[in-house]
This record gives sequence, structure tokens and C-alpha cells, in this order.
Amino acid sequence: MASRVGTGSGAIEAGRESEGGGTPVADRIRERIRRARGRFHANDNISAYLEEGELEQLRLEVAGKVEELLRALLIDTEGDHNTQDTARRVAKMYLMEVFAGRYVTQPKVTEFPNVRHLNELMIVGPVTVRSACSHHLCPIIGRIWVGVMPNEHSALIGLSKYARLVEWVMTRPQIQEEAITQLAELLQDKMQPDGLAIVMEADHYCMQWRGVKDMDSKMTNSVMRGSFLKNPDLRKEFLSLLTDRKD
Repeated sequence: MASRVGTGSGAIEAGRESEGGGTPVADRIRERIRRARGRFHANDNISAYLEEGELEQLRLEVAGKVEELLRALLIDTEGDHNTQDTARRVAKMYLMEVFAGRYVTQPKVTEFPNVRHLNELMIVGPVTVRSACSHHLCPIIGRIWVGVMPNEHSALIGLSKYARLVEWVMTRPQIQEEAITQLAELLQDKMQPDGLAIVMEADHYCMQWRGVKDMDSKMTNSVMRGSFLKNPDLRKEFLSLLTDRKD
């Protein structure tokens, strides 16, 4: 029988039993990934291992676990009207919003041939980044700029699609250095340009909200591929144009 935890809107079905003889859905998915010799690191996308209806089951299961966390923190989720529905909200936030890049498939991106044989520097950005540190699950909020040097064989993608792909990669718990490397690999695979450059600048709330509580620190890092690595003049052009855009 499923246990139920009281909330202001009725009840959260915590640890809901379904197919699998009462095995928690997270355990079923985890075992499925292991059997396939897959991986479920914090910044991995595991959508290929989810079956129909399991994301909703997982949301209910996570809500029950969040309720347990709140109880362990001695937060009244029955008498305090502000926290009666918090567990449900947090579960929805993690699975459907801030960590959605783990659970949903890659957005569809139409690629166009480079009919005009464009071979000049293109810069897209700033694209807003909303991510989370995998160490403390604190927000990472920042901006990304993408530089592309296409060749006649490169595929081109629509301007809005950069933002969609950035969001898909970034809405996972991770560290900034790995995040932009993942994004670079994705764009390189899709577009096959001569050169690719990505710069990310972000505030890390694991430094601002806790720890040293330094509100002024930002982290900036870059990934350079192909002609941006080999051609210092191209790299200089990109970074100088970026400086103008930041200002």
C-alpha cells in the first residue's frame, strides 16, 4: 500500500508502488541503466532509460523523499501553511525545471546546409545560463557566448536553437568546466565547423550563499576547438568582440 504524506492540497503519494512488485521507480531505472552498462552521473542525460509514465512516478517518489528531508530538518509541513505543499513543489522544480536536462530528450534542432559557403566568424550570445553546482545543488547563473567558424560543409542551425541546446545541457547539476565542454562536444557534432569557441561567465551561489559568502566573485572559462586553437588572430578577434558585447 502506498504511504501518504499530508499536504495543504490533500496528499502526496510518496514511494508509490507500481509495476515491478513495489520496487521504487528510482531503483528500477537505476537497475535498467546498470544492466545497459550506462551511466547516471549528475550531468548525464538518462532519458533513454525512462519508460512511459515513469517520470511522473518519479516525481511522486521524489516528493515523498523531500517530505522526509523536511521532517528531518524539523520543518513543520502540517501546521505551517507555507510548507504544506513544499515537497510537491520541490520535486516538480527538480524534475521538470532545474534538472530537466537529465530527464528529457534532446530538443529537435533543424540543421541547414551552408549553401552560401559562409566562412566568416559568427558569434551568438549572450545566452542566459541557469544551472546548479553538483557539490551543493546551489544555483549557477550566468551567460554564454558561442563563436563558430563554419566551412562549406558545415551544418547551420537557427539562432534560437543555440539557446535551446544551451538550456538542455545546462539544466543539470554539474561543474562549469565540464558543462561547457559538454556543450562544445554537442555543437561540434551537430555543425562540424572549422572552429568552435565557447565562453561562459557565471555567478556561483555555492560561493555567494554559503562558504566564503563572496558576492563579487564570478567564474569565467572557455573552450576553444579547431581554428580557434590554431589561429591566434581568430581567437583574438573573437575575444575582442566578446569584450565589446560584455560592455
